[in-house]
Amino acid sequence: MASHSEGSTKAIFYALGANGGIALAKFVAAAFTGSGAMLAEAIHSLADCTNQVFLLIGLKEATTPANDTHPMGYARVVYFWAMMVAILLFFVGGAFSVMEGIKHLRNPEPINNPWVAIGVLGISVVLEAFSLRGAMIEIRKIAHGKSFFRWFRETRQSELMVVAGEDIAALAGLALAFVAVVLTVITGNPLWDACGSIAVGVLLMVVAVVVMREVKAMVTGESAAPELHAAIKAHIEASPEIDHVMNLISLQWGHQVMIAVQAEMRPQPSAVAMVDAINQIEASIQSRWPQIYWCFFEPDRKKPPSVATETELSSYP
Repeated sequence: MASHSEGSTKAIFYALGANGGIALAKFVAAAFTGSGAMLAEAIHSLADCTNQVFLLIGLKEATTPANDTHPMGYARVVYFWAMMVAILLFFVGGAFSVMEGIKHLRNPEPINNPWVAIGVLGISVVLEAFSLRGAMIEIRKIAHGKSFFRWFRETRQSELMVVAGEDIAALAGLALAFVAVVLTVITGNPLWDACGSIAVGVLLMVVAVVVMREVKAMVTGESAAPELHAAIKAHIEASPEIDHVMNLISLQWGHQVMIAVQAEMRPQPSAVAMVDAINQIEASIQSRWPQIYWCFFEPDRKKPPSVATETELSSYP
């Protein structure tokens, strides 16, 4: 669990450093060129910096110890901050870019010093690629050979998912802005620049909606990753004291996991022996998966088949 948290923090700092430098360069370029697409990209990068700060706040708050009002701790607060990031990406990054593009469509202005914009976009691509590479390195450590898209759908690490989504959106947005500026230079028509700003905004809003959808599942209450859930069930059923698992509920709680087990146990010599067996199983689970902070175990048995009463039997034809 700790390594996952450290990996997320490392990826966030990669992104924060890259986006800070990119935002500064883009604002300078937007001032020199008057490019709407470049200003949209600058606002996007500034929003990304704010997003990374939000994610760091979330990781910090998640370490707050449990108390009487929050007996299971604050680990899920990272989902709140991830949702805030998605909302900020949608409105500040996406909607602002679209509005800026519409404004330039109505009042087109020529781009001054276009080579400054092109140079800054090139530098931004390098820095953003560095940030995405850092995120992908951390993702590969925990993806266990899954494709990126499958990992994105199944991951429970909201902050790492958000960083990767932002970086991909940023690279695609830079490509669109680059094309818009180049077309404006070639054709001399500033409408290309305005269209580039709108395209960047739409892209950011689409990515924000995808991220919101994934984070919503986590906020609502999502099980542990499918392979972890299956491994826990197999581990319990491999215990000699267990006949079979009747039901297993897992709940991802930030970087922590809660499980509730309902299992039919093999006969034990006494009630004390059964309690000892349950304690041993719980200890083995938490030893193998330290991220499982809570384990609730209910011994149960199959309900005997109901016997039809005389009245019930008489109702059959």
